[in-house]
Amino acid sequence: MSGLIRAVRPGDEVELTAMIHELAEFESATADCTVTETQLAEALFGPQPTVHGHLAEVDGRAAAGALWFRNFSTWDGVAGIHLEDLFVRPQFRRRGLARALLARLARECVDRGYTRLTWAVLDWNVDAIALYESVGGRPQTEWITYRVSGPDLLELAGGV
Repeated sequence: MSGLIRAVRPGDEVELTAMIHELAEFESATADCTVTETQLAEALFGPQPTVHGHLAEVDGRAAAGALWFRNFSTWDGVAGIHLEDLFVRPQFRRRGLARALLARLARECVDRGYTRLTWAVLDWNVDAIALYESVGGRPQTEWITYRVSGPDLLELAGGV
């Protein structure tokens, strides 16, 4: 892989938002993806950032991105990183960028004293699964992920 992995900086929200929408298309979920550049800029660079990111550049072009946030292990008593999205643009795939981004996040964990790097993958994304297993990732098959959103979230919240 010949490329540069770096922390995101203001202005990167343009390419990252485009990548998020490209990822939604890849996952056949374009109707569910409504994030804007303004929202992402606020989440990344606002007064209380809620997400962090890294960008992979190849020949000065945004080729891949990783967005993540801190989580916390009550068992370990320390923080970790949850990788929310990892996306490599099709023309840059098979160059080691995804592995390099994962390695960078692993380094973030080690440098900060975090004990875990976690993520989820769609069960049909066999290429990603193969990569994740090759770097030592292990599926947590005993856990089932749940989500509540939209009208169900409002109802749970008491009808707001």
